[in-house]
Amino acid sequence: MTQPAEEKPARDKTDRDKPWLFRTYAGHSTAKASNELYRTNLSKGQTGLSVAFDLPTQTGYDSDHELARGEVGKVGVPVSHLGDMRALFDRIPLEQMNTSMTINATAPWLLALYIAVAEEQGADVSKLQGTVQNDLIKEYLSRGTYICPPKPSLRMITDVAAYTREHLPKWNPMNVCSYHLQEAGATPEQELAFALATACAVLDDLKAKVPAQHFPAMVGRISFFVNAGIRFVTEMCKMRAFTELWDELCLERYGVEDARYRRFRYGVQVNSLGLTEQQPENNVYRILIEALAVTLSKNARARAVQLPAWNEALGLPRKWDQQWSLRMQQILAFETDLLEYGDLFDGNPVVDAKVQALKEGARHELALIDDMGGAVQAIDYMKGRLVEANAERIARIEQGETVVVGVNRFTTTEPSPLTTGEGAIMVADADAEADQIARLTAWRSKRDEASVQAALSALREAALSGANVMPASIAAAKAGATTGEWGLVMRRAFGEYRAPTGVSRNPSNRTEGLEEIRAAVDSVSAQLGRRLKFVVGKPGLDGQSNGAEQIAARARDCGMDIHYEGIRLTPSEIVDAALDQQAHVVGLSILSGSHVPLVEELMTRMRDAGLGDTPVVVGGIIPEDDAARLRAMGVAAVYTPKDFELNRIMMDIVGLVSETAVAAE
Repeated sequence: MTQPAEEKPARDKTDRDKPWLFRTYAGHSTAKASNELYRTNLSKGQTGLSVAFDLPTQTGYDSDHELARGEVGKVGVPVSHLGDMRALFDRIPLEQMNTSMTINATAPWLLALYIAVAEEQGADVSKLQGTVQNDLIKEYLSRGTYICPPKPSLRMITDVAAYTREHLPKWNPMNVCSYHLQEAGATPEQELAFALATACAVLDDLKAKVPAQHFPAMVGRISFFVNAGIRFVTEMCKMRAFTELWDELCLERYGVEDARYRRFRYGVQVNSLGLTEQQPENNVYRILIEALAVTLSKNARARAVQLPAWNEALGLPRKWDQQWSLRMQQILAFETDLLEYGDLFDGNPVVDAKVQALKEGARHELALIDDMGGAVQAIDYMKGRLVEANAERIARIEQGETVVVGVNRFTTTEPSPLTTGEGAIMVADADAEADQIARLTAWRSKRDEASVQAALSALREAALSGANVMPASIAAAKAGATTGEWGLVMRRAFGEYRAPTGVSRNPSNRTEGLEEIRAAVDSVSAQLGRRLKFVVGKPGLDGQSNGAEQIAARARDCGMDIHYEGIRLTPSEIVDAALDQQAHVVGLSILSGSHVPLVEELMTRMRDAGLGDTPVVVGGIIPEDDAARLRAMGVAAVYTPKDFELNRIMMDIVGLVSETAVAAE
C-alpha cells in the first residue's frame, strides 16, 4: 500500500511571515473629510495609506478652473495648496506612515507638498516612506491624466527619482502601473510587456542622472502596481512571470549583480473592471479570489494590497464597505495559516508551463517595442493593441464565450437587501465643491503674492533650463503656490499633449453578428441622405476612455461615420464638434460622477446652438435617481455598466436617429 507523502511541517507560528501592507484606496469631498476617513481606517487596523486625488488635482488644475466644474472631490480628494495637504494629514505622523499617492502628471508637485507638510510636523524627511505612482506612459495608454508630451514627462519622472535618491532614501519614486493596462483590456502578455517596457524607459533616462555606483540601488527602488483579475491561475502565474522577467532584465540589461535590487516589489489593487452592477454582492467573492492570486505564491507575493469595495460599480463606497474589504485582508493574513508556509507552487509542472508561456509572449511584445525605439516611441502601437484587445474581451462577454455570473448567465436573482434603502451607497457632498473653492479663494487672498510669483518664476527657470524641478517645486509649495499655478508653469514650459485614441477610422474584421445593425444603419443613412454621423465625446477631466473607445469602434464597425477626438473636452467643444460635423446623434461618456453638471451645461448649449432636436445619449456610473434627472434634461437614453451589450446600444442609436428623421419630415 502506497504511503501518503509526508506533509512538510508548518513553521512555528511565531515564525510567520510579516503580512503585506493593508490599504484602502480612499479620498473624497474635502481634505478634512478625507483626513477623518484615513484616521478611522488606521484605527481599524489599516497599516498604510493609499491616497486618491480628484481629477483637477491629478491634471494640474485648481478647483475653480472651468474644466474642474463638477469634478471637485468626486473621485478623490482635492489638494490645491499646502493648506489642503496640511489638513489631509492632520494628526497623522508622516514619519511613521507608509503613504502611497496615486498621482502621475503632478507627482513632483504632490510630493513637494507632502515633504513641506512633513517638515512642518518636524519629521526627519530622510525617514519618509511611501510611493508616488509617477507613471505617465500608462496615462497615455489607459487613464488619461497626463499634461505634457512624453519626453518632458519622462524627464520629470526621473527628476523625482534623482531627488529622492539624495533626500528620501526610503521613498519609491516611481510605481510602474500595469493596473490600468488590464482595465483597458490588456492581455496578461501585454500587461507584462508594456509595464516592463515602461520601467526600462525610465531606467534608461535615469542612468544619466545618478552616479553609476548608485544606479543599482535606484533600480531596486522602482516598484510596480498591478492588477489581479478573476482568472486565478493565470493571474498567479502572471505574478511569477513578472518576478522572473524583472530579475532577468535587471541582471542582463542593467548589470545589477545584487539580488536584493532585482527583487520585483509590487502593490496591487484587484480588478475593478470585473465588478458588476448586477448582483453586486457577487463582487465579494470576486475580490477574495483575486486577492488570493497575489498572496498565495510566497515568491511572488504583493508587498501591499488594496481591495475595492463590493459596491463600487454602483457608486462611492461607504465607510462600512471599506471596512468590509479591510477585514477580508485581515482574515486572510491573521486567521489562516498562509503566512506559515513557503511557496506552495514551486515545482508545479502546470504552473511552470503557464509561467513560461506568459514569459515567451511578453518577450515577443518587448522585442517589438524595443525595435520601435522603446516605450515612448511605441505609444501609438500599444494604445491600438489595447483597444483591439478590449474589443475582443467585450465581444466574448456579449457572445457568452466568457461567462460573467449574474450578467450573461445565472441572471435570475432575488432583490438584494444590501442595495436597498436610503444611504445604500454614499453620495458625494453636494456642497464640497463650493466649500473647496471658497477656501482656495481665501488661501490666495492671504498669501504673500510677491513670494509666490518669485517661487513660480524660479520653477519656470528650472523647467526651461533642465535643472531638477523638485527643489523649486518644494519652494513654491512653501511659498503658497497652487496646483493650477504649478500645472500652468509646466504647460507653458513643455506644452500640452493629446494622446492617441487607438480608434482607427478603418472598420475592423469583426463583422459577425453585425449584419442586421449594418443594414439598419444603411437604411437610416439613405433616409438622411448621408451616412449616419455619431459624435462621441468625453466632457470634463475623466480620462477613463475605455467605454468611449469601444462605443466609437463598434459604431464604426456597424457602418456609422464616427467622430471621436478623445478625452478632456469642455461641453462647448463637444457642441462645436456636433455643429461642425452635422451630428445626427451625440454620445457622452462620464465615469467620474460629474454627469449632472456637465450634461446640464451641454444640453443648454445644444439648445442655444439650434441642436435641441439632436438626440444625446449618456453612459457612465449613474445612479437611477441621477438617470431620471438626465432624462428630464432631455437626454434620450442613459446607459450604465449593466448595459454591456453594445449591439443593443447601437440599435437604440439607429432607432433614435430614425425617429428624429421621421419627425423632421
